[in-house]
Amino acid sequence: IALVDGERIAVLPPARDYKRLADGDLGPNTGGMGCYAPVTELNPDLPRTVRETILEPAVAGLCAEGRPYRGALYAGLMLTQDGPMALEFNCRFGDPETQAILPLLDLDLAALLRACAEGMLDPDGIATRPGAAVCVVLAAAGYPENPRGGDAIAGVADALNGGALVFQAGTALLDDQLVTNGGRVLSVVGTGHDRSQAAARAYAASELIRFPGKQMRHDIAMTLALHPA
Repeated sequence: IALVDGERIAVLPPARDYKRLADGDLGPNTGGMGCYAPVTELNPDLPRTVRETILEPAVAGLCAEGRPYRGALYAGLMLTQDGPMALEFNCRFGDPETQAILPLLDLDLAALLRACAEGMLDPDGIATRPGAAVCVVLAAAGYPENPRGGDAIAGVADALNGGALVFQAGTALLDDQLVTNGGRVLSVVGTGHDRSQAAARAYAASELIRFPGKQMRHDIAMTLALHPA
């Protein structure tokens, strides 16, 4: 994921997501059942390679067509024997990758986004905190084929009080009760000094949140995803 101000590119820390519904990369594809950041097992030269071979050509091509782009540019990548390959581009932040990346940024996010919008982006201005973040997605019963809505959600306050971050997605308020209202309901993020601690905190918080038919993977950040992004 990167920010582009029309010409300059600032790359955010890489994240690795898990697309399949069930543990062990089994089950149907989803929008993403969790992720972790940073991806420390990657070749340290990979970010530079991605910038030079994928992001910069894409941004230069848009400029050459008279369509300079400003905003978030999310490149879904697959690592191959021939290097990183772009599977897709999205003009938005990635979900759930962003939920794990933002807690690691050591900067004023509003100022960064303003610089991007005003064409004053510093390509080397992305400062990060040490440590790791792990995001676990809680999905509704029936997801991804036919997610069920209207199930009462409990325990979000408990997860927040325990220090986790909880991002709402497929939720709604029904008579002052938080209920499921979409496929991927909540993203629960734990942070820590390393991936193991972050995962333990994310899962401890996820267990505090309850709703009928809750689906979640139990191996986020504990096994390497087969399809990095």
